[in-house]
Amino acid sequence: MKTIHLIVVGKNKDEALARWEQDYQKRLKNISLEIHELKHFESKEKNDQQVIQKARSISGKQTPEIILLDERGKTYTSEKFSPWLFELIQYSSDLFFVIGGAEGHGEEIKKISNKSIRLSDFTLPHRLARTIFVEQIYRAETLSLGHPYHK
Repeated sequence: MKTIHLIVVGKNKDEALARWEQDYQKRLKNISLEIHELKHFESKEKNDQQVIQKARSISGKQTPEIILLDERGKTYTSEKFSPWLFELIQYSSDLFFVIGGAEGHGEEIKKISNKSIRLSDFTLPHRLARTIFVEQIYRAETLSLGHPYHK
């Protein structure tokens, strides 16, 4: 089973959103989705350093596959995101998606990440963006399996 890691700067203190995330995580059949919450610092640089350190410690690689969730990233429909994601999964042992702090991503993490995606043209609160992303991982899997969830 392949693992997707979602590294989030800041904690989700909303119980309702946390329950939704857990529900989607439980529904996954072929993917393991692990969420790692990190302390939020006022400095982009400190946030970048801890995200990079976390990804490196989990993967054991100096340059893990890091994909930023960023307002300037590439936009996908659900139908296009699913094959894109599963192609990445096929060639990577661990994928790391990152939601940065309120200040956004710093230059250090942008330098080592070669991909970024955007969830919406709207600006989303971090807690909600995180829940939407978890749901999209589940939706991507159902699309790849031909499950009727996506209608």
